[in-house]
Amino acid sequence: MGDSQRNCREAIERTGALDECSVISVSSFYFTEPVGVKAQEWYVNGAVSVSTTMSAQDLLKALLQVELHMGRIRLEKWGPRVIDLDLLLYGQDIIDETDIKVPHPLMHMRKFVMAPMSELAPDLIHPLFGKSMMELLKEIEVNNQAIKRLEE
Repeated sequence: MGDSQRNCREAIERTGALDECSVISVSSFYFTEPVGVKAQEWYVNGAVSVSTTMSAQDLLKALLQVELHMGRIRLEKWGPRVIDLDLLLYGQDIIDETDIKVPHPLMHMRKFVMAPMSELAPDLIHPLFGKSMMELLKEIEVNNQAIKRLEE
């Protein structure tokens, strides 16, 4: 909701300002068709690589606080929102707990995730599937989801 690109940039700045966290690289932004609830504006998505000494659990909590401070209100699953931050990977760790699942369990099926991930780290291997980000992107059906890279 609102100025999506500005919201993404602000979330990146806030993430980089977290204690024990620094932004290493940022993908391009992508204009993408919504998943789940279709009757809403298209999203702007991207991926960010960060370096942190926080645990995955603490990093996720910090990202949720960034969302909260930016005005995110969780009313409807996959509904419109100011910002949505997901922890996709945490190194090669595999975490399966009630409040956190890493790698993100749906990332490999979402073009809006895999396109920016493939831009950032095409050869990065998914810890569960043993395939690179680029290989996983190529496995997603061509018409699975409309996506367009935004020019800076």
